[in-house]
Amino acid sequence: MKAWISAPLLLPCLALANACPDWPADRANAELDALTRRIADWDFAYHHEGHSAVDDELYDQARARLARLSSCFPVAALPVRDPLAGSDGKVRHPAAQTGLDKLRDINELRRWMGQRRDLWVQPKVDGVAVTLVYRESRLVQVISRGDGRHGQDWTPHAGRIAAVPQKLAGIGDGVLQGELFWHLPDHVQAERGGQGARGKVAGLLNRRKLTRRDASGIGLFIWDWPDGPVQMEMRLQGLQAMGFTDAEALTRPVASADEIAHWRDHWYRSPLPFASDGIVIRQGTRPAARRWKPQPPNWAIAWKYPFAKALAEVRAVEFKVGRTGRVTPLLQLEPVTLDDRRIQRVGLGSLQRWRQLDVRPGDQVAIALAGLTIPRLESVVLRAAERLPVEAPDSRQYHALSCFRRSPGCEAQFLARLDWLGGPGGLALAGVGRGTWASLALDGLLDWLALDAPGLAARPGIGAARATALAQRFDEARNRPFARWLKALGIPPTGSAKLEGDWSSLSSRTAADWQQMEGLGPARAEQLAAFFQHPEVRVLAERLQAEGVAGFGAPQ
Repeated sequence: MKAWISAPLLLPCLALANACPDWPADRANAELDALTRRIADWDFAYHHEGHSAVDDELYDQARARLARLSSCFPVAALPVRDPLAGSDGKVRHPAAQTGLDKLRDINELRRWMGQRRDLWVQPKVDGVAVTLVYRESRLVQVISRGDGRHGQDWTPHAGRIAAVPQKLAGIGDGVLQGELFWHLPDHVQAERGGQGARGKVAGLLNRRKLTRRDASGIGLFIWDWPDGPVQMEMRLQGLQAMGFTDAEALTRPVASADEIAHWRDHWYRSPLPFASDGIVIRQGTRPAARRWKPQPPNWAIAWKYPFAKALAEVRAVEFKVGRTGRVTPLLQLEPVTLDDRRIQRVGLGSLQRWRQLDVRPGDQVAIALAGLTIPRLESVVLRAAERLPVEAPDSRQYHALSCFRRSPGCEAQFLARLDWLGGPGGLALAGVGRGTWASLALDGLLDWLALDAPGLAARPGIGAARATALAQRFDEARNRPFARWLKALGIPPTGSAKLEGDWSSLSSRTAADWQQMEGLGPARAEQLAAFFQHPEVRVLAERLQAEGVAGFGAPQ
């Protein structure tokens, strides 16, 4: 039930920050102009070219953002054109196609319900709205939604869609409203999302010719019978008799907000034959169809499913240098909520991807959850009018053997090395994490070996009890096995190859020697030789030898 309309949009917890941006007038003018133009482009693509240039939920969020910014900067605000105005459809609907306002949460649902009774709920089919007109039980016209009052004549296409009955016993002269959808057998919305189903149907119906093969994938869900019986139960029985079994099977009477919430969650997580982006709550009785208008009525409302994608504003672009020297761009975001998770940052994976996307502060990006847990950037939806400069680090400065000491430009990788050293992959120092290493402000990777309890207690933020515990952990580290110490220092992975010998024997091997070991290829052999022969690593080994750590040789 597509409803890109100009009515107020009530959206789920999107952290569209309540505070207005601190923009000068020229910046506000530029930003509102860019957003208004982008939304107009999306409207034209959908209503005139027959394809969705952006996901519905991102569109809704963009319109909500435009409304908020317009209230923040009324002088800069441009007239917001009704997306359905100017549709090229010329055929008048016998009963207006109404849009739907959208609820934000169950509290708004309770307020909307108020004293309303005789309520029914059904899935909100993610398809293309149409009106079917029958005369003497024969189909005479199929009209696209258009602007809700006029639409395009899709009758020729409908003749090829088996799901659209050409003859309906019992309807006589009647009108039906429903949704043409793309068949998705056993589709679970929570797991698979919309899959672009609506856009596919819209694109097919806007072609000059619809092949029977394409038409076979299109289904029909009837969600209203404007000139049918007054009572919902009677309308459903009539639709059932006409063969529209989904209407009766998927429309349920409800008496409470909790019951409605149950059906919303049920249909979100259960197999349906189509994509569904929420539910619709209707009053069983409503005004006569002649009084309907192409705008959201007060007798029906939508409650969408949790967003699969959220529109987020980029606050800042940061660059994380990891232990191995990999530089990962991170976007700091205005917080958004997806599947009850608050998301404030997302990684871009590589410098190359960041450069390709050219993400800057102020850009609007689409965020989704990979595997329902890990935030990922889907796309850049709208670029900020003011392109702020972002300085990326030179990735050539960082590699697997850089930054064993704290020095300008090395702070991030050095701290990552310490974090690894004390973590589960290294020495497994219980209770010693990144925050501890940061507070110690060490200059060298092994400087902590020289710190006793009094020395630790003298560091900012570390009290006497904490200092005693840390000193014990550091002392215990000296007894860790040689193999664990090698991992803590950052030895390259050896796969299935077994390391035998002490530091002296391992550090004397050449790349050719390493390659003789089963399970090691040329690249890994070169990495191992470089690790053991690197001057900084050798200095660390000498320090561990002096500390009496097993495997590094006893002091002479």
